[in-house]
Amino acid sequence: MSDRSPTPGGASGVRRRALLGAAVLVVLVVLAGLVAYLTRDSRASAGPAVPAAPRSGPVTGFRSPVAGSPSGVPSPSGHAHGLPVAPDTRDPIAFGKAAAVALWSYDTRAYSQPELVTALRGWLTRERKYADFASVEAVVPPPALWKEMAANGQFATAKVNEGHFPNAFAQALQADPGTLTQAYVYAVTVSGKQTITWKGSPAGGAESRVTTLAVQCRPSQPCALAGVMPSVAP
Repeated sequence: MSDRSPTPGGASGVRRRALLGAAVLVVLVVLAGLVAYLTRDSRASAGPAVPAAPRSGPVTGFRSPVAGSPSGVPSPSGHAHGLPVAPDTRDPIAFGKAAAVALWSYDTRAYSQPELVTALRGWLTRERKYADFASVEAVVPPPALWKEMAANGQFATAKVNEGHFPNAFAQALQADPGTLTQAYVYAVTVSGKQTITWKGSPAGGAESRVTTLAVQCRPSQPCALAGVMPSVAP
């Protein structure tokens, strides 16, 4: 993706992903998505294609979420289409649900692409060796696409259906709870629906969404986002 926010690149970026992947693999040794997380190339080298789109319809080609907070999910502060702020919770599943809503939501009418990127950085763990912001930024429409979306007055809102620990993660954690205590990084899979609305189409259109997030929840501090996994863990 072009115009990336300042993030360590090259070897340091790969090292951060490896450390985060290793932390989760301590308790999720059979999750193929986390193996890929250890070995994938830097996400900063490429972004999604930006297709031409008519002004009368939504700008497509980038899968992104929707605002709105379902019952039981900590709500980011601010108005309905404001910038997302991380909730104060020590529950990794509750945090994962809120993070999914934040990652799937945008409003080109209310703020700029860099402002959204900066807001999402606030969700990230302060422990840099476990933080993979490149994987978070990769779900934000890049500047060129954002400009097209803004011309259409496009925005998205998200509703979460459910969140859970992937089966393999839960089984490994149950078998040996002590293995989590180095990094306190949990795998959380969240499913929901995204609705996109644009000028001339107040009803919009909806699509199902599902993602697996790495969430750090140390006992002494609120949860924080570590990264977005490249594949979904059931």
